[in-house]
Amino acid sequence: MADDFDEYDDEPDEPAPPAEVPEPRANPYLAGHEAAEAALIEAHAQGKLPHAIIIGGPRGIGKATLAFRLARFLLAQGTAGADLFGGPPRALAVAEDDPIFRRVAAGGHADLLTIERGINPNKWKKRDAPPDAEARKRVLRSEIVVEDTREVETFLRLTAAEGGWRIVIVDSADDMNRNAANALLKILEEPPRNALLMLVSHNPGRLLPTIRSRCRKLALKPLAEGEVVRLIARYRPDVADDDARALARLAEGSIGRALDLAAAGGLDLYRTLLKLLDRLPGLDVPALHGFADKLARAEAEDTYRTASELLTQFLARMIRAAAHDGAGQGAGNEGEIVRGEREGMRRLAGRRSLDQWVEVWEKITRLFAQADGLNLDRKQVVLGAFLALEGAAR
Repeated sequence: MADDFDEYDDEPDEPAPPAEVPEPRANPYLAGHEAAEAALIEAHAQGKLPHAIIIGGPRGIGKATLAFRLARFLLAQGTAGADLFGGPPRALAVAEDDPIFRRVAAGGHADLLTIERGINPNKWKKRDAPPDAEARKRVLRSEIVVEDTREVETFLRLTAAEGGWRIVIVDSADDMNRNAANALLKILEEPPRNALLMLVSHNPGRLLPTIRSRCRKLALKPLAEGEVVRLIARYRPDVADDDARALARLAEGSIGRALDLAAAGGLDLYRTLLKLLDRLPGLDVPALHGFADKLARAEAEDTYRTASELLTQFLARMIRAAAHDGAGQGAGNEGEIVRGEREGMRRLAGRRSLDQWVEVWEKITRLFAQADGLNLDRKQVVLGAFLALEGAAR
């Protein structure tokens, strides 16, 4: 499908990104996925838009934003941006002041259904509030359940309220449990006319093969480093240029992750991890215990999760760099995040074979996963991960 739409010069300019990143349903801005957008425009123009699409790719790169963008376009009868001569639009954009945009953003369009993890009626979580406060908030379920996806069939079988498309967005399809996925599969086997089901997926390979076989795949790539740096500068102008570049590399093409890391102090966490790792096979025991104590605090759950992700990410990057070096290819396209990081990776990687480091990465990844599932003490989990690294580095 054609990727070049420069010939349509009458298309209105894209809206400037807002100061704060809105939710995907309310985000008028899409960055870095022009080819995917062009493919959808062409499929629609030719009457070949499929009844179901898996929009796949890493977290935080704009998959759900693209899904809602296409939904708004279709709900507006696909007329947004058409030129005076009836040519196809260059983008799927619908103006922010358009009633369709506002209704989708508010979750109030009768022909659009969004399936997400619902509220768990049996769990509550305290907010950060004084001890005597009664303020609490509901906790989301860990998965999308069958009751959620059964709603899809009823919704899609109804006549469109406004005579056009009926659209369902599942965000994300990875959250569906087996029963929910099977219920969705029944709908895919006999799709209604003028209905579109979009499955946002961070890992499409883990979806049921029978679901994958009944959907068109649209794979979005991670954003280019320069694109992430540009978006960080727009959304977080307080971040220094050097830190923005480091965050972009640490986020590996995900603006969502880059912004989350900026909010969580991810660069400082990463620097602390590197200092601890640089001592291996020795360990700075007091520093390690102090670090683990901070991550174990009740209010530090998000910081703990960020640190655990950064540690496993470091190991994965180290293994990839060692594999490139062993193949005589240098360090590939991954630049240093922090000065001296690459040399530290080479020194540590040289203490064991590549296969042995893969085993260590798998062991630590399982450890963090078990900690979530079994509600293990976070300090002991962090200490256990570093003891595994110490043992491997001896």
